Amino acid sequence: VQLQAFGGGLVQTGGSLRLSCAASGRTFSRYHMGWFRQAPGKEREFVAAISWSGIITYYSDSVKGRFTISRDNAKNTMYLQMNSLKPEDTAVYYCAADMSPSMFEVRRGAHDYDYWGQGTEVTVSS
Repeated sequence: VQLQAFGGGLVQTGGSLRLSCAASGRTFSRYHMGWFRQAPGKEREFVAAISWSGIITYYSDSVKGRFTISRDNAKNTMYLQMNSLKPEDTAVYYCAADMSPSMFEVRRGAHDYDYWGQGTEVTVSS
């Protein structure tokens, strides 16, 4: 599967952005999906993940309550609604797909994900 993330940009503190991740191929609905981010000089970190069905979701503590992950399998697209953005949210955001054999195990480690998009940059000004 090929992934393309878009929707990043420059926003002020407290603002909102909606990221999208478009997937090619007909097997999108079989993958658990995740969002990760990497700030300058830092390691890539987990942001949110969603099961293939969309029923199970996980968030990092730093974004819980502010970000919402969702997916539309009919459109082969995953989303990340980001509200109340903070300067520390500034990073390149990547979407990724996990070919997990488990229907219910939604993983949060970057090394567990098999396919990655190219990233979209989010900058939050103070």
